[in-house]
This record gives sequence, structure tokens and C-alpha cells, in this order.
Amino acid sequence: MKTIDELLAEGVAGKRVFVRADLNVPLDGTTITDDGRIRAVVPTIAKLAEAGARVVVASHLGRPKGAPDPAFSLAPAAARLGELLGAEVAFAADTVGESARATVAGLADGRVAVIENLRFNAGETSKDDAERGAFADQLAGLADTYVGDGFGAVHRKHASVFDLPARLPHYAGYLIATEVGVLKKLTTDVARPYAVVLGGAKVSDKLGVIDHLLERADRILIGGGMAYTFLKAQGHEVGSSLLQEDQIPAVQEYLRRAEEKGVEFVLPVDVVVAPSFPDLKTKAPAHPTTVAADAMPAGQMGLDNGPETNKLYASKLADAATVFWNGPMGVFEHPDFADGTRAVAQALVDSSAFSVVGGGDSAAAVRILGFDENAFGHISTGGGASLEYLEGKTLPGLAALED
Repeated sequence: MKTIDELLAEGVAGKRVFVRADLNVPLDGTTITDDGRIRAVVPTIAKLAEAGARVVVASHLGRPKGAPDPAFSLAPAAARLGELLGAEVAFAADTVGESARATVAGLADGRVAVIENLRFNAGETSKDDAERGAFADQLAGLADTYVGDGFGAVHRKHASVFDLPARLPHYAGYLIATEVGVLKKLTTDVARPYAVVLGGAKVSDKLGVIDHLLERADRILIGGGMAYTFLKAQGHEVGSSLLQEDQIPAVQEYLRRAEEKGVEFVLPVDVVVAPSFPDLKTKAPAHPTTVAADAMPAGQMGLDNGPETNKLYASKLADAATVFWNGPMGVFEHPDFADGTRAVAQALVDSSAFSVVGGGDSAAAVRILGFDENAFGHISTGGGASLEYLEGKTLPGLAALED
């Protein structure tokens, strides 16, 4: 795929450059609680603006139902982008309507505009090729050139990600080039030992990547809500913990294959439990206790790895040369259940391994828990995209940037 450096060499002064970014940041009302995805795309936008382009930035935010919804407006993200760029950013109140056309038409060379949430238009996410294509045609009318830099969305076959690049000269931005380069290090000539840490709520979300990694990883550490399905598959009681009973046969097969292939599967040996899920708004004390993973009492819910598990996981990561981590070890948003996630992050900081934090909640946890982002090899902006890449899937947004 062509890169933004090639576009800059061709010259962009006076050209309208459409940048498909990922500004899908978490909001508390209109307050951004983690601006990592906005900061990640700033180098691409800033470089284009410095070269005299008229930069049109587009993104989705949340999951509105194909119509305008003030709760999902990109206005806070546009304001934050302006702060990071140190320059005013114009904001269009629609995607391809009168406001968008007027805002783009009014851009001077070197200036930046953000158009409203792409998912306010049903054509963005439509499964109908014609409907998506019609929306892509309207978006194409706002630009001369396309730069794909929204890595968090490249696994989606959406109009702005898949259909629009076919209608304009297209290039990969700095973020996508970096993300793909990092993920290649996890799939080609991987430095070993290669350890993978998988957490999060549901084992069903990780089935494909586990299947793929059984052929590649040396050890796989399991935590988060998905760990309780693994523990149940081994015959242990899990109280009222999150459990996907329908996935137990698949998990048992993975454990069997791992043993057959010599891949070490590491599960919690103790867990932190509480009678119910904690209140994440008030952070009220949840009265946790620690129990052995094979002795969870009825009526108790597993919500984090215990201290012995934290020591075990740190030891399993200490000698790794490559580590990929996706998914928190517990309900890290509550102080009573953050130690497991903190322990994994600290183990990566202490390790000499090339460490990749695979986006989503893992990336948010690193920031919320106060770790220096530069202490990790790479923090991805796309959890789902990273996982699908590691599964070996073709990602529509990357395929669209190929020539």
C-alpha cells in the first residue's frame, strides 16, 4: 500500500485530503475520559496541514442507530483535536449535508475540519453494497484524496473504511503503517519465548485468536471474566462468576490441543471474589475476599486475579522475548479489583520483551492505572482489529488501501 510519505512527496497544497481517523473515544457526558485515539492520529493530520492540505477528518463514535444522536456527537473530539494541534478545527454539524459541504468549501490551505459522526448516516454501516456505495459517493464529493488512519475500524466493512478508498487515490497514514508493522512482528519471525495474555469478559470473543495462537505462541495466560469458563472446563466450581457454558466444549478442546502441542496454558490459581458486581460510579467498597481458584464458594463472583496468580503471571512473563496482551484481568475500574491488571502491566514494564498492548480496555487500563505509555513496546488503538489480524483474517480497511 502507498503511504502518506508518498502522498506528501507528490504534493498536497490546496488539495482536500479526507482522513478516516478513529476518534471513537470514551465520554462521560461531553468529557473525554481517554484521548489516546485522538493523540494517535495527530501526527498524520498535523503533517498534512503543515504541507498545505485542506484536511477533512471523519470518524464514528459509539453506536448510534443510523440517525443523529447528540449523545454521540464528535464535537468534544473535534475540540480536543484542536487543542492537540494548537489550531482551530472547524466542525460540521452533519456528515454529507449542507453543513459538511459548506465547512469543507470554507477550508483554507493548512486548515482542518471534522465532520459529524459517520454513523449518523445509515449508509456507513449498511450491509447493502448499494446503500454503502451511495454514501461513499457523497463522502467522495468532499475530497480529492483519501488517507486511511483509523486502525480501530479497519476490520469493519463500512462505507468510509472500505468503499470510499476505491473512489479516491488512497494512502495509509502513519498510525496504520505503525500498527501493521507491529502486528507483523507478532506473526512473522517472532522472537521467542512468545507469551500471550488474554483477558476480558467473554471467551467467545477470543475463540478465533486462541485457535490461531495455539499454532504460534509458547504460552497463553488467561484472566478476566473468560477465565471462569476455563476453570469450569477443568471441573471447578465458579460460584456466580461470569460463565459461558456453551463454550466449555471448545475450551476443553483448546486445553487438549495446547497439551498436545506443548503450548503452556496458564490459569489463575487464586481469585478475588465478592458477593456482587461492584458499583463503578461510586467506587463503594465491595468487600472482596481471596480464595483458591479451585475452591470458589457459591454466591461469590470472581472479579480479579488473586495475589498468587499475579506472582505466577509475572514469572511467566519475566523471560519472554515477545508479549501480546489483550483484555484486563479483572474489573480494573474499581480499586478493589485492579491489582491483577496492574500486575500484568507492571510485569511488561519490568520485562525486556517487545510488548504489545492490544487496544481496547487494555490500553485504557494502562492509562487509567497511571503507567507511562512509553514503557511498552506499542499500545494499539484497535482491540478488535488487532485480534482479527492475529487470527489471520483479511481486514477490509487494509485490503482497501492495497493497490
